[in-house]
Amino acid sequence: MLSGRPPTTQPGIDQLLDRLVSGSSRQKRSTASALEKVSEQLPEKAEEALKSYSRDGDDWGAGWILQILQRHQPAALEAIPGVSGGWFHAPSSLDIDYTHLQQALLREHFEEADRLTSCALRELAGEKAVQRGYVYFSEVPPMESLDLTTIDRLWVAYSQGRFGFTVQARLLSALGGRYERLWPKIGWKNEGVWTRYPGSFLWSMDAPEGHMPLVNQLRGVRLMDALLQHPGLAIRT
Repeated sequence: MLSGRPPTTQPGIDQLLDRLVSGSSRQKRSTASALEKVSEQLPEKAEEALKSYSRDGDDWGAGWILQILQRHQPAALEAIPGVSGGWFHAPSSLDIDYTHLQQALLREHFEEADRLTSCALRELAGEKAVQRGYVYFSEVPPMESLDLTTIDRLWVAYSQGRFGFTVQARLLSALGGRYERLWPKIGWKNEGVWTRYPGSFLWSMDAPEGHMPLVNQLRGVRLMDALLQHPGLAIRT
């Protein structure tokens, strides 16, 4: 006996790509999962679809299209102009090359990306920070806004908007600025002290929102506080 219900029609890849551009945040998240299921159709659509996104922005729709190809059709990436050098523009006031960071994020090698981010922060802090191997909170305010924005944009763009300094800043603000409430929410240890032991972190998209990049809290919250309040990032929050 027929139920009388019309058959369910699954959206085609063109509809999915349109939703990824113009849908609400919730729609985009559900669309991302659906788009991966039709990954075999994406190579012939990807280059045209990417024209809807700005290479100067951080729209994770573009990042996700590239990551789906990387996951399932990596050879197809070679046909897209600019991917080998980083599809998103990544300018630097200090001529720092962020190609390796962008490639690590594209490939979802988040542990490598985190280490590259730490290295970049030391470069931005100056030669003394590079030599000692870590950044003082007092070295953060003079950091170049353009570079911090570039680093944050890349993390946001290649994480479905889940990771990045500005993501952490928004979560902290929603929690009344209370770090003791932020740590467990983003999957960090309650004492806020992070050192890199193997297996201590979830280096994948399945990590809690705001989980990365990591900031060592061994000397308290002042370093992270300085980063999240930097003017270059504050205007993006």
